[in-house]
Formats: sequence, structure tokens, C-alpha cells
Amino acid sequence: MIFTASYTSPVGELLLAESDGRLIGLWIKGQKYYLSSIKEKMEMRPDSETLLQTGRWLDQYFAGANPALSQLPLAPIGSVFRKRVWNLLCQIPYGAVTTYGAISQVIAGQMGLAHMSAQAVGGAVAHNPISIIIPCHRVVGTNGSLTGYAGGLEKKKWLLTHEGALHRDTLLPKQFVTPPSDKIHF
Repeated sequence: MIFTASYTSPVGELLLAESDGRLIGLWIKGQKYYLSSIKEKMEMRPDSETLLQTGRWLDQYFAGANPALSQLPLAPIGSVFRKRVWNLLCQIPYGAVTTYGAISQVIAGQMGLAHMSAQAVGGAVAHNPISIIIPCHRVVGTNGSLTGYAGGLEKKKWLLTHEGALHRDTLLPKQFVTPPSDKIHF
């Protein structure tokens, strides 16, 4: 059984989902791929400790803090490749961005390949089932453009502005990083 709860945020209504005490989903209502990883029956359970803990994490985040991912038991549902990409997303610092190309280079290195398709990485980023917490909004195009976000580009812009990642006058990213490949979150 999957337990769910709603959370009202500045970017819209969020649906949180947990299974066996681990967070498996966080979707912005109406986003692309909404609930796509869920195959089991769901039950609203706003008193779930995992979902309450996630709500407290979100309270901190939307209040302007940078809460640690280690505070939450994350268990996104996806292929080994997608989990590899999502782990790298977790390495992008608050207030910074990276590119699909930078992630593809790290993934290629992890897999012992000469190169990896940035489009394949983009597909994995787009299917991130734990939006905001696994920060897929911190991935931008090579030229800094705010391309692709399942929740919508206006929400991506809001999240990056909230984190101070964009220059206010140009809305271009302030700091590009390449995520390290050595940390595993799930």
C-alpha cells in the first residue's frame, strides 16, 4: 500500500507518496508524468511519519533554508540508469545549476563509456519521481537556458530564483557545476 498526503506550496499543490516508510514520490499537481511510477493502490494518510517529515523538510525549503537530503529516506522508483542520474541530481548544490551534458559526461565516466547521450540523461531527469527534493530543476541547457521541466518552466524559474541560482536581471544561472559521482543517496 502506498500512503499519500497533499502539501500546499508556493509552486502549487504537491502530492507526496511513501511506501514502507520511504519517500517514493513528490509531484506538482498536473505535471508531466504525474504518478507515472505508481502501480499500487494508494490511500491518503497525512499522519504518516514519513510524509510529515517530508512536509517539515518542505516547510524549511520554502522558508529559504537548505535542508539536507539525508533528513529524508528517499526511494525513487526507476531503472538503474535513472537512479544513477537522480543520484547525480542530488549532488547539485543549492543555488547552482548543471547541464544535461555535464551529467552525461559523469555518467559516461561511471559506466566506462566514451560518451553518453545528453538526451538519455534528459529523459531520466524528466521522469524524476521526487521533484524539488531530488532537484531536477537545477539542470539547464548548455547555454544556460531554462529548458525542460515536468512541472513547467515558470515553476522551474520560481524554484531557481528562490534558491538564488539566477541573476535577477537576465534570469541566467549564476554558477555552473559538475556534480561529483561519489555519493549515493538511494
